[in-house]
Amino acid sequence: MESFFFEGLINLVAALAAGGLIGLERSYNGRPAGFRTHTLVCMSSSLLMLLTVYQVELLPALPIEAIRIDPTRMAQGIMTGIGFLGAGVIMKEKLTIRGLTTAASIWITASVGILIGVGFYSAAAAATVLTVGVLSLFRWIEAWLPSLHYGHLRVTMPRGAAISKERLGEIIDGASFGHANLSYIQSGKGETIEYQMTVRTRKLENYQRLAETLSKEKAISEFQLMPVGD
Repeated sequence: MESFFFEGLINLVAALAAGGLIGLERSYNGRPAGFRTHTLVCMSSSLLMLLTVYQVELLPALPIEAIRIDPTRMAQGIMTGIGFLGAGVIMKEKLTIRGLTTAASIWITASVGILIGVGFYSAAAAATVLTVGVLSLFRWIEAWLPSLHYGHLRVTMPRGAAISKERLGEIIDGASFGHANLSYIQSGKGETIEYQMTVRTRKLENYQRLAETLSKEKAISEFQLMPVGD
C-alpha cells in the first residue's frame, strides 16, 4: 500500500505539472479557462485512472474474480465529462465564436492526465510539449500565413438619399475588400434601407480603412462592421 501511495503521488504531481504548463499558456493569453482549470482537469483525469489501474490494491477485501479491470471504460467516462466542460468555454458573441481552442486544450489536457494515470509518462511528456508548442508557436505561424479575414457589414441609409448597391460595392472594393451574400432590408415603415453582406480582406488593418471611408459617406446614417473570428 505504501508503494501505491508514492506511485499515485508521483502521478498526481506529474499531472499537476503537465496541466499547469498547458494552462499557463491559456492564462497568458487571457482565456477564462486557464492555469487552475487545466491543472485540475489533468489531475482529476489522472486520479480517476488510478482508481481503475490500482483496483486490486484499493479493494483488498474483494475476491480477485470480483474485480473487473478495464481502464478504457473510465477513460470514456472522463472524456464524456470533459465534453460538458469544453462546451462551457465556447461562447458566441453575435457572429463571432470564441473558446474553441481553449475547449480543445482542455480535451488534450484530460488526455494527458489519462496517460499519466496509467503510467505512460513518455507519451504524456511528449503530448504536453507538443500541446504547448501548438498553442504558442502555431499562433505565430498562423499569423504569418496568408489568410482571408471575414466580417459582417450592415449599412443603414434614409430611403430617399440611399446610395446604390453598385456605389456601395465600389466603396468596399476601394478599401481592398471583397463582398458576397448581399441582402436588402427595408425597415422603419419604409423610411430606411439597410444592406447586409459578408466582407473579406487579406489585412486586418483594412477594417479601419473601410470604417473611415464609410463614416465620410454622407448618405450613410449608420453602419456596423464586425470581424468574424475566434
